[in-house]
Amino acid sequence: MAWLAHAPDLVELAPPIPCAGRPTLVELGLAEPVLEQWLLTLSKASLAGAQDPRATRLGHYHERLWHIMLGNAPGTRLLARNVRIAHRRNTLGELDMLYRTRANPAPVHLEVAIKFYLGLPEGPGKAHSQSRWIGPGGLDSLALKASHLHRHQLPLSTTPLALAALAHWLTPRDTQGPLDRPLMLSQRLAMPGVLFYPWHAPLPPPEGATAAHRRGRWCFLRDWPALAQSQASPFTLAWLQKPHWLAPPGLQDFHSPRLVMPAIQQQIEKRGPQQVMLYLPEQQHFERVFIVPDDWPRQVPLPPAQKG
Repeated sequence: MAWLAHAPDLVELAPPIPCAGRPTLVELGLAEPVLEQWLLTLSKASLAGAQDPRATRLGHYHERLWHIMLGNAPGTRLLARNVRIAHRRNTLGELDMLYRTRANPAPVHLEVAIKFYLGLPEGPGKAHSQSRWIGPGGLDSLALKASHLHRHQLPLSTTPLALAALAHWLTPRDTQGPLDRPLMLSQRLAMPGVLFYPWHAPLPPPEGATAAHRRGRWCFLRDWPALAQSQASPFTLAWLQKPHWLAPPGLQDFHSPRLVMPAIQQQIEKRGPQQVMLYLPEQQHFERVFIVPDDWPRQVPLPPAQKG
């Protein structure tokens, strides 16, 4: 929760989407030093939804953290989540969340995504193209995600079908007046994550990347010994398992690379890219690294289709 509260977004969407960024800590009523105390006072019942051991999908875990934050923060009230928009039994999409702030009762549509993309020194488009930033499985790209948000997910909440679905169960307090008045809905987007830059070649940030986005590095399995040798001082290693890719694990989970790398290497060769975190005690510094098979990527997503 603390990591999520402070993690910057990866990118800013280009116009004409009239979409602001994530809910701020001030809006949430969690500006420092309130945040730390609030986190300590969250009940086990409030956190139960995020700790479901059966849930391993990173996106669902990330959404549940936002549910907890918006539903329990002193400055916000969670009105709805996963609102299905349908027409004649056909689902057109879902709105991730609807919330309001204490200062303004007008509802806000929030879309969230947590993304970890690896940059390709060679690939589709120019060096700064978002299409060169792909997921570790090679099925997704920053360009495809931004395009989907731009063309479908964010505009969906402004359609008559969506507004009618929302107004059907919102209270007058949520709509700033009688329910027969047109619903005014603002939009927000939260997309934290990490961009992993290639260790073996230079690559500029993708177009639209925020200046403060979180960074990591990626390397081929064959290059791991050289990357490890290049560290300024001895380090320990933690193997990050989904859905726990957000905050660094406790120091008790970091071990000598000599002890954990054989199992990690076996998993890379068997199942594909694996994310690890290095901890350099002398600098008290953490660094994320994705280690990928030597033949990675086996597929690269096509760039989004141009609007005709």
